[in-house]
Amino acid sequence: MGQTTKWVYSFGGGRADGSAEMRSLLGGKGANLAEMSNLGLPVPPGFTMTTDLCRRYLAEDHSYPDGLKDQIGQALAQVGALTARTFGSIDKPLLLSIRAGARVTMPGMMEAILNLGLNDQTVEALAKETGNARFAYDSYRRFIQMYGDVVLGIDQNEFEDILEQIKDEQGFGLDTDLEAEDWKGIVEKYKALIEDELDEPFPQDVHDQLWGAIGATFSSWISARAITYRRLHDIPEDWGTAVNLQAMVFGNLGDTSATAVAHTRSPTTGEKKLCGEFLLNAQGEDVLAGNRAALNLTHRARLENGSKDLSLEELMPEQFGQFLSICEQLEHHYRDMLELEFTIEGGRLWMLQTRTGRRTHKAALRIAVDLANEGLINREEAVMRVDPRSLDHMLHPTIDEEAKRNILANGLAASPGAAAGHLVFEPKDAEFFANQGKNVILARIETSPEDIHGMHVAQGILTARGGMTSHAAVVARGMGIPCVSGAGMIRISYENETLTVGSAVMRKGDLVTIDGGTGEVIDGEVPMQKPELTKEFNQLMEWVDGIRRMKVRCNADTPQDAKSAREFGAEGIGLCRTEHMFFHEDRISAMREMIIANSAEARKQALKKLLPMQRADFITLFEIMAGLPVIIRLLDPPLHEFLPSETGDIKAVSEKLGVTEQQLFSRIHTMHEFNPMLGHRGCRLAISYPEMVEMQTRAIFEAALDAAAKTGKPVQPEIMVPLVSIRTELEFVKARIDTTAAAVMKDAGRTIPYKVGTMIELPRAALQARKIAEKAEFFSFGTNDLTQTTYGISRDDAARYLSDYLRAGVIEQDPFISIDADGVGELMEIAVERGRFARPDLELGICGEHGGDPTSIDFCERIGLDYVSCSPFRVPIARLAAAQATIRRHNRGR
Repeated sequence: MGQTTKWVYSFGGGRADGSAEMRSLLGGKGANLAEMSNLGLPVPPGFTMTTDLCRRYLAEDHSYPDGLKDQIGQALAQVGALTARTFGSIDKPLLLSIRAGARVTMPGMMEAILNLGLNDQTVEALAKETGNARFAYDSYRRFIQMYGDVVLGIDQNEFEDILEQIKDEQGFGLDTDLEAEDWKGIVEKYKALIEDELDEPFPQDVHDQLWGAIGATFSSWISARAITYRRLHDIPEDWGTAVNLQAMVFGNLGDTSATAVAHTRSPTTGEKKLCGEFLLNAQGEDVLAGNRAALNLTHRARLENGSKDLSLEELMPEQFGQFLSICEQLEHHYRDMLELEFTIEGGRLWMLQTRTGRRTHKAALRIAVDLANEGLINREEAVMRVDPRSLDHMLHPTIDEEAKRNILANGLAASPGAAAGHLVFEPKDAEFFANQGKNVILARIETSPEDIHGMHVAQGILTARGGMTSHAAVVARGMGIPCVSGAGMIRISYENETLTVGSAVMRKGDLVTIDGGTGEVIDGEVPMQKPELTKEFNQLMEWVDGIRRMKVRCNADTPQDAKSAREFGAEGIGLCRTEHMFFHEDRISAMREMIIANSAEARKQALKKLLPMQRADFITLFEIMAGLPVIIRLLDPPLHEFLPSETGDIKAVSEKLGVTEQQLFSRIHTMHEFNPMLGHRGCRLAISYPEMVEMQTRAIFEAALDAAAKTGKPVQPEIMVPLVSIRTELEFVKARIDTTAAAVMKDAGRTIPYKVGTMIELPRAALQARKIAEKAEFFSFGTNDLTQTTYGISRDDAARYLSDYLRAGVIEQDPFISIDADGVGELMEIAVERGRFARPDLELGICGEHGGDPTSIDFCERIGLDYVSCSPFRVPIARLAAAQATIRRHNRGR
């Protein structure tokens, strides 16, 4: 016969069958109870039923395996031996707590029952043994209420209504005001309620109680709230939950008893100080429920809070000192900030739980740095303990946690931070309000490059359509302003200047708040908290930069972007999108003049007006990035995006350009494309209008020579040709670049080194990388478009249905948020391998929005890219993620 499966693991009395490493089998709570027992800490004895048992129980129609009853019986006997009690005895009854405990903490989602084993006989035994009938019947009513709710399915509010009615009749304010006879009466009413509801009495057999509780606690893993929580936090269903049974210890045994919850460091700030609350004469659920005002653990906290009630440190100095020593021991053992639960029963301290403490993003960073400085962890561990995405919350304003939120709608959390302002729907109105000194939120159905002047002055952007890499999202992240995109439930009317959600109507000028970290759209102006970069942040980033291999550049189109990025540690510009430079009011006319020109000579005349403007922009960027590489992408979008689309605008523009409305309309109609994403753009424009390449190249090199002379530092221009899929496309454009560059440098009598490369954003370019690399000195992966063209999905429309894909399990992640490693990623790997075969020193980077995504950055490290480039405010995130990717790669190689 095969070996019997072990379903039950015991702990207590200074030893345990399990340990902290068995988290997946024993759950977090069970593993830590075992670990504390092995450390010799005072833990009430008990046993853990495994996650394997949970999975089997749920899969086998809620049935139990052979041999489980014997294993539980042996475990109960062991608990009884350690406590000198017997389960079900009417002499010295053993009472149990039963709690679910998943691999990860799921606060409030899983079930717990206290005082299991009480019935009409054992409650009398408990009253006699303790000489405290009030305590015994208080414990009994708690058990009936919990069991009635968790196992029997009776709404606990029905029990609470009975209790509140009795308190009102007696004129009592607190539960502690009730005496033994009061609790006896409440117990009878509770039992009567159950019998009325179920047509059967409350179970008196303690073994029936036990098996009912075990089944209900395992079943809580598939309760509606647990399923929702798992979905929201990406917790796999097949993990299951363990179930822990433990000998009861009583914090409600009188004024020498208490129950408490504590953190070894502040979960809010990360400061190294004990934090927590306790209640005298209470059970653990009372602290969590908040029915009574909890007291301060420490004397220091009492003084800080101005409380007159004595702290636990003052009331029970011996027990407090013992607990303080345990805190220090456990922090050194687990090497982290911990959340602890303990009970003092008649003056004796018992440890009920320890787990890694939940903390704010700010506290997480400080704790990681402090633990490294204290020598509990090394610097690499500190770096790995900070979630790169959490830095977003430290770099942007956020909504005050205490503020009330009247949420109107929810969209995608497209650019972090929060902002409040007056609602406007047109870019020109955003400028008008801003000129009056008012903050504005620009709401659009979707944005386009021609909205840039309004976006630039807005405090936040809100769109009804568009995904995480839509124009609004990308530009907002680049500017470092909040954005909520794809809020599909809102309806925006430009004609009526209204935003409608259901029956709620917001009008131009109304105050609104958006939270780009959560995707919430909130009615009115909500109080904010300003970001704060601490000394711990700076220290962590020093460690990060000493670890990472990949460089981190920024996507920057303006001097403001570049300055912000340098402050955040950017090591150059990985993408300067020159088209954004043409949308300013003083330039758009010259750009439109060039577009409607009917000859190359006429285009050149218009481009002469743009040349000094482009040159001035590039000079500033080169000066800001002195000594660092700057990749400038030649004009990419289709030219129709620069032309007006509204009838009123067409009239105004035609007058300004000196052409008829019909001529302008005809030109717009001629340039219309059914799918501009796959149309006349990128290098295709350069081939049709080579004079544009010559103007931009001249502006770049004249600026580079000027900046080098001014700063005395080397300038490193790198010119990127977009949308190349054929080597000869790059050859054609590169020849114009080289010829123009040579002419500029000859006229100046000076030379500067430069590179010409391409953006890999089409599958054919990835497959033809070997041939293209013969002419390209660098590749920059434009993963936004590479994802679009690989999937055949528009990033602006995908938000409508990708959420359905995610819910249905068709895909595990949005490919526009994290690189699709299997498809898009394979094309990138092919391009890396073939490109470096042709040119071993080929510079490789990424400039799509994936360049700021930690998961994507890890992939970039694995395939050997030289740098990632991202929005300025994502630079710290990318630096941290790149360091973590380096550490993971080294660990994989060990």
